Amino acid sequence: MAKKKTEGGVWETVKTIFWALLIAGVFRTLFFQPFWIPSGSMKDTLLIGDFLFVNKMAYGYSKYSCPFSACPIPGRILERAPTRGDVVVFRHPTKDVDFIKRLIGMPGDTIQVTDGLLYINGKPVQEKPDGDFSEVMAPQGPQQLMPRCSNAPVGEGDTCIKHRYIETLPNGVSHEILKITDGGYANNTPVFTVPEGEYFFMGDNRDNSEDSRFSQSVGGVGYVPLANLVGRADRIMFSSAGRSLFYFWTWRSDRFFKAIN
Repeated sequence: MAKKKTEGGVWETVKTIFWALLIAGVFRTLFFQPFWIPSGSMKDTLLIGDFLFVNKMAYGYSKYSCPFSACPIPGRILERAPTRGDVVVFRHPTKDVDFIKRLIGMPGDTIQVTDGLLYINGKPVQEKPDGDFSEVMAPQGPQQLMPRCSNAPVGEGDTCIKHRYIETLPNGVSHEILKITDGGYANNTPVFTVPEGEYFFMGDNRDNSEDSRFSQSVGGVGYVPLANLVGRADRIMFSSAGRSLFYFWTWRSDRFFKAIN
């Protein structure tokens, strides 16, 4: 009798775990996907160690909506067009990894950056200075990445500064961007013409972002097909500045449940 009770208890545990995993898988596939910010390419909108849920209902579903890209979906179903200025998680076109950037260019747009100023369809995008973004020059997050600074060289423990601007896109969406310099290829690009069915993304930390300004052949993102969009980032749920979320003294409580603009 004891053996039967033990076997019954084990079976109930197995069933509980199975259903819990199934429910979690359905929730992750259809509704929200967790995402940790691993790099500083979206500062200061998103910081290393921010944790958010990606809204997977925003643009419909593709094969990348499922874990391990396992959904047998050709193209996209329940499709909804993204909006310029959205902060989007997408699957890199050639690498099996998710990226998060801001949607800048729509299909058919021309995009160019000249002396650090963004041009969309030949017109300069409005931007205005908004002070400086300051942080401590120190290793950040699990990867212990060091920030880049406009006031370099900066010693560890000193203040690292980047210049902050408010950029307003043609559809009226305003958001913060950071700049370190106006030189280099990232700030003086050729004219990009976004193909139909694809999108152009840039990081808000303009001088520290591998994005659509760089081709896939040199490690960049290039144009991103609609099918590769995973979802929209709407709100930060939790944030930790330390190497581990268990380092509670590094939690950024002021960023908990913060809306993403």
